[in-house]
Amino acid sequence: MNRNLINRILKKANNPNLLNELTTSLSFTDLQSFLLEVYREKVSRLQPKDLMAQYASNRFVKPAQIEPAKLMDFEKMAFLILPDSFELVELSPVCPLGTSSVVAPVDQNNVVVTIRNSEVCSDPTNVLALEAATRRKSNLRKGSKKQQTVKLCASHRVVRAQMFDEAAAFPHFKLLSLCTAGKDEGSFNFELESLKEHISYYINIFKTAGEKIFQINQVRVVFFIIENQIVNKINNFLLDELIQKFPGIKFEVDEESNSGAGYYKLLRFHIYATDREETEYFLVDGGFTDWTQKLLSNKKERLLTSGLGSERFVYCFAT
Repeated sequence: MNRNLINRILKKANNPNLLNELTTSLSFTDLQSFLLEVYREKVSRLQPKDLMAQYASNRFVKPAQIEPAKLMDFEKMAFLILPDSFELVELSPVCPLGTSSVVAPVDQNNVVVTIRNSEVCSDPTNVLALEAATRRKSNLRKGSKKQQTVKLCASHRVVRAQMFDEAAAFPHFKLLSLCTAGKDEGSFNFELESLKEHISYYINIFKTAGEKIFQINQVRVVFFIIENQIVNKINNFLLDELIQKFPGIKFEVDEESNSGAGYYKLLRFHIYATDREETEYFLVDGGFTDWTQKLLSNKKERLLTSGLGSERFVYCFAT
């Protein structure tokens, strides 16, 4: 937040300590009650014309720029080919305050915060990680000797506060996300198997979509190596298996750019698709994080999350 703006507000309020009083002197519950009353008073002064003005100017409240029927058809297709090992869940529109910034290096200003101590979901993978950690913790409490791997999938509309310059980037949009949470199995077995499952699913989505109304020319998968200890496993095992399974797909390994370091651990992957006019679009982002390690205070926890911009895909590739 612009510090000059904050200083101007504090000066206008004639209380230079107001921000400190609200953030440190009040509990979350008291702050919520106070802000609810503030907004109740503000809303009581609004007129119908003010609603019209807000609707015209607020980019977050406009309808999606996508044909709902096409998006629904795409989601139905994606759900039908989802591996049986994954559970499809319907997420809440809101999640705990700090979901995107407490365990991940995301600026809190990039999310839309509510005055009821929650935030509008800006990334379903963060919420899926919370749900997966909750389930794994529950398994431990039940005395399970071996925690089962938790595999979740969600299709969810998210809201992001930051501005994007791309034509197919919107303030709110649908994402199709996967989450695989488990425990270290040694020799990168968890990492390789979960990577193979996520990537295979997205490629199968593109292959199936290309057989229907979507115009897809080429799919390209890029592995960004963040920690070098996994590179031999990727080159000598995973790539060979994926190339044999998907002979028409391009696979690349990037050991230099260190893309995603700081947010992801060990490895990040991207999937791109090219349309009939040779325009390539970035569609899938995924990688390993330490979120469940932090949530469960256990260094043995492993987590792979990934997301496909499903609304972006339909917008760019539907005929």
